[in-house]
Amino acid sequence: MIDAHIHADCRPYEDFESMAIAGIESALTLAHDPLKMSASAVVLDHFHRIMENDIKRAEENGLTLKAALGLHPRSICQDYKLVLRKLPWFLDQDMVVALGEIGLETASNLEREVFRTQLEMANELDMKVAVHTPRKNKREVTIKTLSIIRDNIDPSLVVVDHVDPSIIDLMADFEGMIGVTVQPQKMTPTEAVEMLEKIEEYDPGRFMLDSDMSSSPSDPLSVPKTVHELKMAGWDDKKIRMLSHENAAHFYGL
Repeated sequence: MIDAHIHADCRPYEDFESMAIAGIESALTLAHDPLKMSASAVVLDHFHRIMENDIKRAEENGLTLKAALGLHPRSICQDYKLVLRKLPWFLDQDMVVALGEIGLETASNLEREVFRTQLEMANELDMKVAVHTPRKNKREVTIKTLSIIRDNIDPSLVVVDHVDPSIIDLMADFEGMIGVTVQPQKMTPTEAVEMLEKIEEYDPGRFMLDSDMSSSPSDPLSVPKTVHELKMAGWDDKKIRMLSHENAAHFYGL
């Protein structure tokens, strides 16, 4: 199994062992806003920590960890342009397989500008992108997010994450990947299975499962628990493997 979206810097050492024991072979850890991202130096140190510390902590517990780095909408500091200038160097590192987590939180003009700039960068680099959708005003902001994606990058390079029943219909015409986040206060394994069963017309090759485990209420075993629920619901083993491993492995090259 692959957990396609975590924030390893917020998690204790023991979580990685629990994930590996449960059958998770690899995961993607993404840049975000673990503290007040008040200046570019803080953001860049966050990138370095992911590359130099978190990947090692996971690997010491048998979990292969790769990274996605980018300027999260809640991490846009006053001197954010310095981060954007340095970002291509980080994206060129071997352990970095995607640009992310980026997107819109409130859809302010500044957020949209930073989002467009990073999408254009990824498009030029032919690099995969992990896109955030917020908890608040989710549908309204997601509509704007999808419009910006279509105008600035090949959608096949993009996964839109934290998709839930409130926005799943918006994904019908989206040509990229869909991230299903199973996390306390977002969506339970049972709710995730119920959503997936209602959209049989969607290509199962478009979905990937993740826990988004962070400093928020989280479950490092969200993906294995969802796989168990899919099995209990009678899902075909091939489809389960696509959702829990193959789609993310192919998309991110894990």
